[in-house]
Formats: sequence, C-alpha cells, structure tokens
Amino acid sequence: MTPDLFTPGVPQALVLLALRVGGLLLVAPVFSARPVPMKVRTGLLLLFTLLLAGPALAAARGGLPALQVTPAAFVAESLIGFAVGFGAAVLVGAAETAGDLMSTSVGLAGASLVDPLSGQSNAALAQFAQLFAVTVLLSVGGHLVMLDALAESVRAVPVGLAGGGGAGGAVDVAAGLAALLGLGGALFALGVKFAAPVVAAAIIGNVALAVLTRVAPALNVFTVAFPLQISLGLLAAVAAFGGLATWLAGWGGHLAGVLGPVFAALAPR
Repeated sequence: MTPDLFTPGVPQALVLLALRVGGLLLVAPVFSARPVPMKVRTGLLLLFTLLLAGPALAAARGGLPALQVTPAAFVAESLIGFAVGFGAAVLVGAAETAGDLMSTSVGLAGASLVDPLSGQSNAALAQFAQLFAVTVLLSVGGHLVMLDALAESVRAVPVGLAGGGGAGGAVDVAAGLAALLGLGGALFALGVKFAAPVVAAAIIGNVALAVLTRVAPALNVFTVAFPLQISLGLLAAVAAFGGLATWLAGWGGHLAGVLGPVFAALAPR
C-alpha cells in the first residue's frame, strides 16, 4: 500500500526510515561493497524504504503527527540501521581476521592481493576467507536475514522513537554505541576460534621441526621448514573452512546473538 504523503507525520517518518535503511546499506556485507554502483545503492535505499513503509507507519501510528527530523533523530535512526549492518559485518570480519591469523601462522602473510570488496590490499588467505564467508552468507540467505532484522527493528523500536519523538521514551544512543564498540572484541574472539586449528597445526609443526633439528643437527632446517609449515597450514585450513561453513550455516541465529546485546542497550528508557 502506497503511503499517503499528505497525512501529517508521514513524510517525516519516511525520511527517518530512509536514514535507518541507509545505515544498514553503509556497512552491511555485500550491500556496502565497492563494486556495487552508487546508483544501485540509491535504488536499494528507495526500494527498501518503500517496502518497510507499511510496517513502519503502522508501528509509529500513535505518535505519527509528532515526528520530527531532528539531529538527534538523524543520529539515532542511522545508528539503528548501522547496528544491524555492523552485526552482520562482524561475522564476515571474523572470518577475515581468522584468515589473517592463518596467513601469519603458516608464513603466507607476505602474499597479498587487492580485495575486490573493499579495494584494499589484504593477505591472500584472509581475502579468501572473507569471500568464502560472503558466499556462504548469500547461499544461506544471510542478506534476507539482515533485511528481516531491519524489519524487526522497525517493530521493536518504532521510527521516530529513537529521536525522542512519538510515544514512549527515547533510545539510549550512548549505551548503543558502547555495545557496538563491544562487538570489536567479539570479532577478534570469533576470528581466533576459526583460526585455532591452523594456529595449532603451525605450532605442532614448529615443535616437530625443533625436535628434528636436535636429533639431526646436520639437517638444513630452512629447506624443510617453509614447505612443511605451509603444507600443514593449508591442510588445517581446509578443515577450518569446513567448520566455518558449518557455523555460518546458522547465520540467522548468530546474527540474532550478536544484535541482541546491542538492541537491549538501545531499548527505550
């Protein structure tokens, strides 16, 4: 149903909703990738805003005439959409962090390529892990999960409530920002968990080489160390990526677990 732009509060509600959608598109995996043209992103912004207009207006119906586009509402609405996209970016970033740790452990940190998604130089194994995570995300409908989370945010935190407009209390922006900063620790922790098999294999390989050097001092360890370390690391990486794919298959549950503390902090007081 097309919203009536002449109803008091509807234009303001659509602007605030567009800010929330824009926050998602700014940082969400796939949607924020550099290869996606700006015209496509603008089209997605308008499309998602129109699709969510019905639920957003229904949720904000009680305080619709009181909605205002204020600086506080601008920041708060953008933060809510940013939180949804950043929650998904944390999961992809954890895979990239794992790939970076794997590269350092097996001696491939010097092999770098230009990342097609961000346009920055990155370790080859880290780039592969990132693209692998994005592929799994798309295959299990992770992009739809992000949009569903955005729709749920419209129902949980009605448009305009974030800036103190409408009925109810205002969103705690400071607590939400603190919760978003806390996701950085979750990103690194997940990355370490994903990379643990490769790091363990590299440590075991180094210990074995140290013992071999003590047993056979005449052996030139440098001719054996790098091929052995890289081979063991890549074999362990195959097992690690299999576990990563299995873990990412439950994308919806993991995203909900990441976003839960953030939206609990953003809850109106």
